[in-house]
Amino acid sequence: MELTQVSYFINLAGTLNFTAAARMSGVSQPSLTRAIRRLEEELGGPLIHRDGKNSRLTGLGQDVEVEFRRMMAAMKSVRDHSENWAMGRHRVLDVAVAHSIGPERFAAFFESILLAAPSIEIRLHSLQSGEDTSEILSGKYHACILTRETRPDRKVDVHSLFRERFVLGCAEHHPLAAREIVRIEDLLAFPFVDRLNCEFRDRILDHFRHGDTLMRPRFRSDREDWVQRVVADSDAVCILPERSATAHGLITRQIEGLILEREIVMATVSGSTAAVEIRKIAHLASGYAWS
Repeated sequence: MELTQVSYFINLAGTLNFTAAARMSGVSQPSLTRAIRRLEEELGGPLIHRDGKNSRLTGLGQDVEVEFRRMMAAMKSVRDHSENWAMGRHRVLDVAVAHSIGPERFAAFFESILLAAPSIEIRLHSLQSGEDTSEILSGKYHACILTRETRPDRKVDVHSLFRERFVLGCAEHHPLAAREIVRIEDLLAFPFVDRLNCEFRDRILDHFRHGDTLMRPRFRSDREDWVQRVVADSDAVCILPERSATAHGLITRQIEGLILEREIVMATVSGSTAAVEIRKIAHLASGYAWS
């Protein structure tokens, strides 16, 4: 399989017309047709139903198109990175952020980075379930913003950003919103929303159990936006980090006796193996006024 074949097929999939695809590819129609046929032989099945003006992709063709487009996007990213590196110009840095970390405070921080380093572009990703700082060592990300991990790794530098408490989340019109500090037993009167992606979920539920308070979730989700929207639009409540509340109409209150907080950090590859730009960002992050 050759990249030219991949490119030809993507053009054909977009036009469903051999003549138009050949024109886009800069080759003759017979050349493109032969390339597609060789590709079909290699993949073991037809990629397109040839029916004049009604040509359409087969099931195999539809699946192949998705994978080929991903492949071409990856190749473009590789070329962009290599060109930027060679020319010493615009550099794209991939930064992954844990799902449970809200954007509050980070907008101003990233703005300060872009001002301090005008030659870079920051591409934000969601840190997927099961991913951790090992994704930095694999080269998938240049940096990760997440909660501090218990197992240290000498190959990874961890830069502390800030700490935040876990608090009650409720709607601004909620009966508990009038109180500065809420008692645990007061929560039992309202539906509890379970944040499945919370790193401290088990510790929070254990805290309630030790206080002889059994929280029965009425709604569970690993989507932070859904959890917050449900809470902001109803009498439901949730427990979340104080800086993660982003939904309009959602407010936070302290919970009596709940002394639990997490540390947000930025992880990068250790030492001189990290990109110069990442080391600069990590230095700025360590000295940034997060409070």
